[in-house]
Amino acid sequence: MTPWGVYVHVPWCRARCPYCAFAIVPEAGPAPWRPYVAALSREWARRAPAFPGRPDTLFLGGGTPSRLPPAAIAEIISLVRPVPGAEISAEANPDDLDDAWLHGAMHAGVTRVSLGVQTLQTAAARRLGRAHTLAQASTAIARLAAAPLASWSVDLIFAVPGQTLAHLDADLDAILSANPPHVATYGLTIEPGTAFARATARGSLPAVADTRWREMYDRIVARLAEAGLPRYEVSNFARPGHRCRHNEGYWTDRPYAGLGPGAHGYAPDGARWSNAAPLSAWQAADEPGGTAASPLPRQAAIDLLVSGVRGLDGVSTARLASRTGLRCDPDVVALLVAGGALQDRASHLTLAPGGYPICDAVVARLAGALQPAQ
Repeated sequence: MTPWGVYVHVPWCRARCPYCAFAIVPEAGPAPWRPYVAALSREWARRAPAFPGRPDTLFLGGGTPSRLPPAAIAEIISLVRPVPGAEISAEANPDDLDDAWLHGAMHAGVTRVSLGVQTLQTAAARRLGRAHTLAQASTAIARLAAAPLASWSVDLIFAVPGQTLAHLDADLDAILSANPPHVATYGLTIEPGTAFARATARGSLPAVADTRWREMYDRIVARLAEAGLPRYEVSNFARPGHRCRHNEGYWTDRPYAGLGPGAHGYAPDGARWSNAAPLSAWQAADEPGGTAASPLPRQAAIDLLVSGVRGLDGVSTARLASRTGLRCDPDVVALLVAGGALQDRASHLTLAPGGYPICDAVVARLAGALQPAQ
């Protein structure tokens, strides 16, 4: 049996950030978690028969999992029953990550924390609508650095309107001074339906030039590599032994059970599902979660390319053919290789250094070049 993981979507946040399009529920007070965990239990009872054995990774994402008390996290871990030594990750925001929460989460079984700092610059933090103060962010980073966790990570957003290279360097300086084992970086994307999308339509949010985006991305890659954090996926950088095993599962075609409102899942038999996003609808259902169905070969091939090309190991051409009966047109692959965007080595399609910043375009070109493998 191929190892598999579990993703649990925790929907609560103190407020919705203007760039966020995820399924969240703004909640200023304590999260009403007991009915939510009961609904998770019902969904897991329905999903578990498709997943033989026990998971070796569990990822609590959101939303803001640190809005849950450690008692709720302990119940979720007990429900899913990961194998001994499993990687158990929880996302957290700096304003929640005090000593009591961190020690409680570790006692519950969390081995890895991903901290949503996003920026340590005042102007950018205000523009991004972050609820924490810069002092809280610095304190939270220091707290994680001192904690006996197996690993931890810091999230950073770049290409924020008004951000300069000097601002980015200051963020990197502050983060790297804590010697993090893992860093995840994301270029700001304007998602439909968000406050930023509405501001862009009104003309009140200035666009960041593609050249500035590329300049910032290249700066991040170079500085993190110099600091001992090489890139292992388009947006993820880690010291040896500190890659996020759960996220690597997405990029290497491992099954995962996605639980909670708005979660997606991928069963070992190839079936996929997407849960209803509203918490109330998902929670009230007798059997939370949508119906799983296997995608048609072309969609399965696109799914494999979208997730797999991003990672360091790329996509096995033999696996693509055996799973879907399709391959990418060799002439198109050759053009991407000649253009410095792709590498075709050891029967794997992997990004070349020049392909990482334009990964979406490379994947779109490969998806458009699918043909029968015969």
